[in-house]
Amino acid sequence: MILEKNNDTEHCVENIIKYIVDKKGEDIAVLDLRGVSSVSDFFILTTGTSNVHLKAIADEIREKLKKDANIIPWHLEGIEALKWVLLDYVDIVVHIFDKETRAYYSLEKLWEDAHVRHVEINN
Repeated sequence: MILEKNNDTEHCVENIIKYIVDKKGEDIAVLDLRGVSSVSDFFILTTGTSNVHLKAIADEIREKLKKDANIIPWHLEGIEALKWVLLDYVDIVVHIFDKETRAYYSLEKLWEDAHVRHVEINN
């Protein structure tokens, strides 16, 4: 099942954040695109420290959303190169970057009209 408008999108955003935190993703940001673009409702951005870390974060999100909510990505990109992994759940798009690629593409600046929430991680 793909995430649909009828599902609780904001609840899924919070679950994805939890999955990222569980895998120690860094610099988590949530861009609320509602009212700014019809591309998606939310972008979730995070940074991994290595190829293995990026893959672990992506796998955690995919496995937990499928297990917990029977939601699978509509589209997946970047799992081979592991510089920028994109998990597209239609209303939510998750971007998992290595540090250099995130700095280069700077999605926060590209979507600067969106409300951005930086997630504080309590260690």
